[in-house]
Amino acid sequence: MEESSSTGDQRDKSTEEEVIIRAVDTGQPSTCPENELDDRELDGSESKPPLNKSDILKAVEVVERDSQAIADSFSSLFASLRLALSEVTSGSVDHMRCFGDATGRLQESALDAATKGNRYINSCLRLNEEMKGMESLATQLKVLRRNVDALDTAVNKLVRLP
Repeated sequence: MEESSSTGDQRDKSTEEEVIIRAVDTGQPSTCPENELDDRELDGSESKPPLNKSDILKAVEVVERDSQAIADSFSSLFASLRLALSEVTSGSVDHMRCFGDATGRLQESALDAATKGNRYINSCLRLNEEMKGMESLATQLKVLRRNVDALDTAVNKLVRLP
């Protein structure tokens, strides 16, 4: 937040300096080489008086102030970008840690579920094997039941003798 307020101060200064630049430039002829031919007459003599040293120094001071304001603005911009990049990188690192933690927990849960599933399958297989032995036991019980029924019938016949 402090950077944005300092940026606002710099913008205000640059606006003031722009006004100063415009005020200084309005009375001064251009120093660009492109306009040199326009300032001279056809015979090569200049139609306007040459720039004096104080006007040139004032223009250089204005350019220096503008350059300093631009440099400060760029410096502030790069500081803001560096801070934003740092925050984004920090957020990305936090998200990667969170993702790693979630992945680890998911892996543990999947392994736990697989282990319990294997135990259940093994219990079912054991029960199936035990049930195979039950078929012969069931057959033996049926035979035994028939024998007990036959014995009961024989005892009942003997007990009812007149």
